Amino acid sequence: MKNLLRTEELAQLVLCTILLSVFAAPWWAYLLLAVGPDIGMVGYLANARTGAFTYNLFHHKGLALVLVAMGFTSAVGTWAAGFQSPWLPTAGVILYGHSCLDRLLGFGLKFNDHFQHTHLGWIGREHRPYGGQ
Repeated sequence: MKNLLRTEELAQLVLCTILLSVFAAPWWAYLLLAVGPDIGMVGYLANARTGAFTYNLFHHKGLALVLVAMGFTSAVGTWAAGFQSPWLPTAGVILYGHSCLDRLLGFGLKFNDHFQHTHLGWIGREHRPYGGQ
């Protein structure tokens, strides 16, 4: 099952890179896809609860899809023939693609008790919280 889920994330990541190409995104958009949303880790400087919130905000696929949808809609909320705001769908694809990349690598959304505690399980060599206690 784990490999099936990773294959699914890989397929979504490939789709996101194709969409960036279709959107004629600049080269740095691909760099942002790789590392940009990890800026959410800055919240861990405050504490684990804030860090989990900011990290999960930048790694939430639902938020990414909302940005893409907003890029397709006009100011009055009707579907437009093209993108009304080209940076919104690009930002959404970057967030979505990065979330796929993270999940492909085994990093998931964070619980608010510890950075290594994710919805996919504990990350790192020691799969026990708080230094192996």
